[in-house]
Amino acid sequence: MARLLLIRHGQASFGADDYDALSALGHEQARTLGRSFAERGIRPALLVRGDMRRHAETVEGLLDGLKLDVGVEIDAGWNEFDFQHVVEIHRPAFRDRAAMTAELATFARPDRAFQEIFDAATSRWSSGEFDPEYAESFPAFRDRVAAALDTVRELLREHRDVVVASSGGPIAMAASLLTTGTTAGWAAFNRVSVNTGVTKVISGGRGLSLSTFNEHTHLEGEARLLTYR
Repeated sequence: MARLLLIRHGQASFGADDYDALSALGHEQARTLGRSFAERGIRPALLVRGDMRRHAETVEGLLDGLKLDVGVEIDAGWNEFDFQHVVEIHRPAFRDRAAMTAELATFARPDRAFQEIFDAATSRWSSGEFDPEYAESFPAFRDRVAAALDTVRELLREHRDVVVASSGGPIAMAASLLTTGTTAGWAAFNRVSVNTGVTKVISGGRGLSLSTFNEHTHLEGEARLLTYR
């Protein structure tokens, strides 16, 4: 049976000028996952990644920890949706980064305040009621991830053991499509996604099947390594 492992990127740099760069902790998470793979004898035949910086840096850390030379392919179908755009459509004032930072700073937990706004923004985006307002509608996002899954299904025929470095949104969409055939589970899967969490998909006679979601035992030895954003 062929195996696909979907890896969420390490922690990005929330609040920094370039969110897409991994934080120092994000780099450490990626290397930790690579070492865990090596210890468990996981030796992928091929790596696929989205074309965002946080995907590239996660793959670099993974390979550093794994100590294995593996071919890497890029598929933008695994890119995250533009969450900044989605949030800004919901809260136009957040188009001004300084205004957003100032508002969030008024809360005791700016990260939790942003999460509440993010949840409301993605609920609006995924409702289907406002699709023309978005550069990439939720149905378009769904179709993009479904196409990326189809591409990986073909790669598994040749390579049998493939790792994809992506983001929480696409991985949650893949999990929802594989379990329900719809987007019904997307929000719930996306909400609990852990940085460098591992989702296992098995390819067999009946196609792709979700085996495990968001496994992160490689992080549980040190609480500081467990992050969601």
